[in-house]
Amino acid sequence: MPNKIIVYSGSFDPATYGHLDLINRTLDMFKDYKVLIAVSNNYSKKNLFSINERVEMLDEIYNQNSRIEIASFTGLLVNFMKERNINIILRGLRAVSDFEYELKLAHTNRNIGENIETIFMMPKEEYSYISSSMVRELAYLGGSVKKFVHPVVEKHLFKIYKNLV
Repeated sequence: MPNKIIVYSGSFDPATYGHLDLINRTLDMFKDYKVLIAVSNNYSKKNLFSINERVEMLDEIYNQNSRIEIASFTGLLVNFMKERNINIILRGLRAVSDFEYELKLAHTNRNIGENIETIFMMPKEEYSYISSSMVRELAYLGGSVKKFVHPVVEKHLFKIYKNLV
């Protein structure tokens, strides 16, 4: 029987309030489950933060929550899940444009993994337009990111972009 864990994978470069919203609402909906935040490298992007920095930020945000585990991985998510006997993936959908890609990914994961199921969730409306790339650009240009990221993330962005408002 699979572990009562839901995997939420992504690059989280950086984690936004949209990501945190999905994590927190998943914990509220699935009271008997843990959430494993699986931090990956997106090889098609140049990452702002190292994978270790992204894990550390999420650890700092969720260090008091015993139902959250944070780990990094490389390779296929389904292999990472098989090693841990997990079969549920959480994926976020911000817009209709996300759906086609995410649907293909879910079908592929189910096809190559055994009993892998994907749950799609939408962030609350106030977070639906936030993306990590938008936050990185805003920070780079010296804008305030307070409304978009946790103070832990803001602190790390400030270390890189000292001109943050």
